Amino acid sequence: MHLQEKTLKSDIIYEGPIFTITHDVAELENGKTAVRDVLHHHGGVCVIPITDDNEIYLVRQFRYPFAAVTAEVPAGKLEKGEDHAECGRRELLEETGCKCTEYIYLGEMLPTPAYNTEVTYMYLARGLSFDKQSLDEDEFLDVEKIPLAEAVQLVMDGKIRDGKTQLAILKAARILGL
Repeated sequence: MHLQEKTLKSDIIYEGPIFTITHDVAELENGKTAVRDVLHHHGGVCVIPITDDNEIYLVRQFRYPFAAVTAEVPAGKLEKGEDHAECGRRELLEETGCKCTEYIYLGEMLPTPAYNTEVTYMYLARGLSFDKQSLDEDEFLDVEKIPLAEAVQLVMDGKIRDGKTQLAILKAARILGL
């Protein structure tokens, strides 16, 4: 049982539209128990759209928990059982109006594995064409285009703080040899 924990008890303490929280008791490898509160989330997807000139589209939106506007790659949450590739294409179109002919899977990230089951799936979109943006009723954002090299510098300078966005930018830059 080295580096493993066994769930002995799990009680739902909150169930909402986006996530569920359980209060668990786990047995540790030394036989003792520990309390584990877990946020269960269906996951999310992010897409970094890149033009033929190596510019990217970011969205700026207000993030309530931080009372601040953040710069992020287009992203969204998965509905239960939804295919992450299709979710990413949908979010890209909804938030930026972009469609793409090339869609490259960049892998997944665990944003906060200590207490959250969320997995974020990442994609790179190329061969962009534009249609109409169609934001959700409660979604307000601005779209901006910046050079990928500038975005990398913003990440390195701590000016892009969102984790999925940082990772998607750095992975894209590495793939494209920037």
